[in-house]
Amino acid sequence: MKAKAARNLLLILLGFLGLGAIGGGGVFIISPNGKLIGMPLSVLGNTPFVSFLIPGIILFFVLGLLPCLLVVALIKKPESIFADRINLFSDMHWAWAYAIYVAFALIIWIQMEMVFLNAVHWLHTFYMFYAVAILCCALLPSVRSNYSKGDQAISVQRQYGHE
Repeated sequence: MKAKAARNLLLILLGFLGLGAIGGGGVFIISPNGKLIGMPLSVLGNTPFVSFLIPGIILFFVLGLLPCLLVVALIKKPESIFADRINLFSDMHWAWAYAIYVAFALIIWIQMEMVFLNAVHWLHTFYMFYAVAILCCALLPSVRSNYSKGDQAISVQRQYGHE
C-alpha cells in the first residue's frame, strides 16, 4: 500500500471512530437516563454506573474527541512537549503513538462492555476488528516511516547517552 493511501486510511478510521463516539457519547451526556436512544438504565445493572453520564463522558472524550484531534495532529505533525511526555515510542511522533493508544482504548472499552453486559453483540465484534484495523494501519512500514523521528531521535539519544 502506498504511503499516502495508508496514512489516509488511518485518518479515515480515526475520523469515523471519533465522529461516531462523539455522537454516542454526546447522546449519553445529554440523556444520562438513556431514554433518548431507548436504552434502559437496567443495562447498567452489572456496572459501577448508575447512569450513562460517566460512560458517555469517557466515550465522548477518549474515543470521540481524541481521535478527531489526532486526525489534525497526524496531518500537521505539531510538536508538543506535553504530549511527548507520555509517548512510549520515543522514535515516533506523539500523534502516531496516540493513535496506537486510541486503538487499545477501544479494545479495552469493548472488553469492559462485554464483561459488564455479560453478552456479546455483533457490534462488539465489529469494533474489535475496527481497533485491529487501526493498529494494523498504524503499524504499516509506510505509515511508521512517515511519523518516525528518524535521525532526530538518534541524535537526541546520543546526546543523552541512551543508545
